[in-house]
Amino acid sequence: MRGILTLYIDQYGAPIWAWTVSELRQKSGGGRVARMYVDKVSGPNAGRAVHCGYVIGSRWFSAFRPIEVPA
Repeated sequence: MRGILTLYIDQYGAPIWAWTVSELRQKSGGGRVARMYVDKVSGPNAGRAVHCGYVIGSRWFSAFRPIEVPA
């Protein structure tokens, strides 16, 4: 998720906007960074694990990207 403005929400509901993972790490207080995955139950990726955010220190962040859809 490099170089794309992304909204990260931690397990407590605190939002952080960041362009890169290093910026997210800095804003969240630092710590070891690991990717977070979720197992998909339905859809085109059913039965697969997909990357959904990051774990930094003792906090985990779900990633959300803004999209624009024509009206």
